[in-house]
Amino acid sequence: MSGHPGPQAALPALLGAGDGGGAWLSVTTGESEAAVFRSADAARYAKCVPAADAAGLEAERDRAAWLHDQGVPGPRVLEWHSGDAGACLVTSAVSGVPADQVPAADLRASWERIADAVRGLHEVPVEQCPFRGGLDGTVAMARDVVARDAVNPRFLPVEQRHTPPAELLARLLPQVARRRDQEAADMVVCHGDLCLPNIILDPETLEVAGFIDLGRLGLADRHADLALLLANARETWQDEEQALAADAAFEERYGIALDHDRLTFYLHLDPLTWG
Repeated sequence: MSGHPGPQAALPALLGAGDGGGAWLSVTTGESEAAVFRSADAARYAKCVPAADAAGLEAERDRAAWLHDQGVPGPRVLEWHSGDAGACLVTSAVSGVPADQVPAADLRASWERIADAVRGLHEVPVEQCPFRGGLDGTVAMARDVVARDAVNPRFLPVEQRHTPPAELLARLLPQVARRRDQEAADMVVCHGDLCLPNIILDPETLEVAGFIDLGRLGLADRHADLALLLANARETWQDEEQALAADAAFEERYGIALDHDRLTFYLHLDPLTWG
C-alpha cells in the first residue's frame, strides 16, 4: 500500500496508539471510510474511526484475533484503544503486495496458491467460528443501504448502473429463501469481502502471505466469497478466454463444482451492501 504524511497523521497517537514517538503515514488506498495509517517502518497499520463507528471496528478486531488463532495467515492485533474521541485498531502489517497490483502473468502463477489459501480458510471448522456473516444479515444491510439511497454506482456491474438500486434488490429478493437453504447446506467460514486487494502475495514466491480487512468475516455460503474473487480477478485477466481458463483452474484446484447461479446472485447482492 502507498501512503504519505497527511493532516490526520497524528490521529493514531491522539487516540492512544503507538508509543507517541513514531511517525504515521496516511494511507490513500482502499474503499474504507475509516482513516488508515501505516507506521513509518511499515511494520504496523492503524485504523481509526469516530466513536459512533467504534463497535464495527471492535468487531473487526475480534475477527482478526480469532482468525490468527486458527492459523490462517493475516494481521496480528497489536493494540486497541477506544474512548470519547474514537477508536483505533493497530495490527501488524502483512508483508507483500495486494493481488490486484500484480500483472496477469504473476496472478496466474499464484492462482492455484490463492485457491489453496481460500480453501484453507473455508475449511476452518464452522463450529469454532463465533461470527455470523450470512445471507440474512447481508440482505438486511442491502435493504438499509438501498433505503438510504446510498448505493455507490461504481460498485455495480456496468450493465446495472442505470437501474434504480431498489429495482436491483427487488430482483434478488425472490431468491432469498432458496439461497438460505443452500447456505445452510454449504456454510463455511467466509472472508466476507474476498477481492484481490484483500489477498496479500509474497512478491518473490507468489505465495499467499495473508488475508486482510476482516470486518465482514463470518459464517456464510462459500459462493459469497468466490463470486467476488472470480469477478474481481476478471479485471486483471487480459481477455474472456483467459478469465474462463482461470475460473476452470480455480474450480479444479479448490475442489468443488461451482454453482454459477449462486455466484451471480451473490455478485449482484454484494454491491448493494456498501454505503
